[in-house]
Amino acid sequence: MSRIVEMDLPDDMLGVHAISLVDFPAIEENFIALSKEQKKQYNLAKADSEKRLLVGPALIPNKQIFRNDGDEGYYMYFPDHVVYKAATNFLKNSFQNNHTIMHEERTEGLTVVQSWLIDDPKKDKSNAYGMEFPKGTWMVAVKVDNEQVWEEQVKEGKVKGFSIEAYFAEKLAAKKQDPNKNIIKQLTEIKQILKSEI
Repeated sequence: MSRIVEMDLPDDMLGVHAISLVDFPAIEENFIALSKEQKKQYNLAKADSEKRLLVGPALIPNKQIFRNDGDEGYYMYFPDHVVYKAATNFLKNSFQNNHTIMHEERTEGLTVVQSWLIDDPKKDKSNAYGMEFPKGTWMVAVKVDNEQVWEEQVKEGKVKGFSIEAYFAEKLAAKKQDPNKNIIKQLTEIKQILKSEI
């Protein structure tokens, strides 16, 4: 069974310092791209009043995200209070202009122009974009003023969602186990040893 790691954000840690545009977001949710340009369908949502705006979740509370560090696979998640603190610190630290593509290339001309935490999933403004996420989800809207990023990355469908770049601390989440499970395992091992000695 894979281990489950709870992420934490102590006061001495930076938290989220950039948002990357990626092809496969770890939170498994894509943004939608809003544009006045309706000549082609780019698999982007239609909107008349917005232009070059990417809207989507940056962090979803308590969603288990599979990671693989090379040695083993495990699941990580961000509790509600950590998502809140990450979203708040991101703005307090003035990181709205920090963006990369695929976690590699630092990119200019992108700005977080809206940031909010979903309070009521049924009445949140994300519903207007056809989205519905759990309470506490950190939503962002990123304005793309970089022509190359819009033409070559967004319109071509090379990037589909947001992925955070951050420093967090890990806590091993306690797993509920049957207290008799270890005893049964130990008895089984003892039986095997006795059988091999006979």
